[in-house]
Amino acid sequence: MKKTHIAIIIFIAIAIGAIMVTINDASTYVGFNQALEQKGTKYTVIGYLDTDAPMDYDARANRFTFTAIDKEGEKQKVFYNQPKPQDFERSEEITMKGFATDSAFVAEEILMKCPSKYNEQNELAGYDTYQE
Repeated sequence: MKKTHIAIIIFIAIAIGAIMVTINDASTYVGFNQALEQKGTKYTVIGYLDTDAPMDYDARANRFTFTAIDKEGEKQKVFYNQPKPQDFERSEEITMKGFATDSAFVAEEILMKCPSKYNEQNELAGYDTYQE
């Protein structure tokens, strides 16, 4: 075989591998109820922190526990096997990737949408919206 044929075959193999990794990593956005219907299946749930419920970090087990409310209004206890993220209480929205069990949703990854610093500056200055 020519070197160009070998290079093309290697390129195609790498492209197929990249596509397979992307397909396997793609998650489905659902609410807690749908995640509970198929326990153990990885899903992505977008929700908000329930500020009325307690938060707890167990240093021995390295587990952070909190309650979240999904966009459908369902509350669920969430276990996150990492320390509490910085500024967690200030987050506007929480994206949790993980799976449901009988007792809770186990988040393997948490992404937070925090308030914009520009919104904070406007609130401090007394401006809620842009005015001309």
